[in-house]
Amino acid sequence: MNKRKVQRKQGSPKAAHAGSAGGTRIPVRGARKSQVKARAPIGSPPRTERKQAELAETRTLAIAAMEAALDKRALEPVLIDVSGIGSYTDFIGIVSGRSDRQVDAIADGISQALKARGLRPLGQEGGGSGRWTLLDFGAFVIHIFYHPVREFYDLESLWIEAPRVKLDVPPEATLQQPDALYGAL
Repeated sequence: MNKRKVQRKQGSPKAAHAGSAGGTRIPVRGARKSQVKARAPIGSPPRTERKQAELAETRTLAIAAMEAALDKRALEPVLIDVSGIGSYTDFIGIVSGRSDRQVDAIADGISQALKARGLRPLGQEGGGSGRWTLLDFGAFVIHIFYHPVREFYDLESLWIEAPRVKLDVPPEATLQQPDALYGAL
């Protein structure tokens, strides 16, 4: 008798279904449901008005961060809208500095300008080295590079298909003769 019961348990449809890849998930006792919301795939229906308003507010803050960088004499600012194709952020800002100290000063300037608006970075990476600093504000991310390092990594080419946000860039923030300004890495 015992052999029959064991065989039924192993060979029963319920046992086979629970172990298969197509089976239902068994919740873990005490586990919370994920609060992460999936983004709509590319080519999905238009966003709701609320989502558009949130994106417009994020865009305004990202532009304010880029303006703060320009106040510290940053070079070649680029703001990339990845809201339709990126899953971790909506905007990526990239700026350059002429020296290690200027890279740190630009990062501090952006942090202070957004702190005045009540926004603090969720994280900061690479600060203090002067070659590269990342400021993560969640909905947008700002990369500040020493210019030769920026040219080496060329992040803009990774997002070549994403639209660029139009920025008012003063002439002194553009490079006329990049080779004359910088030495080797």
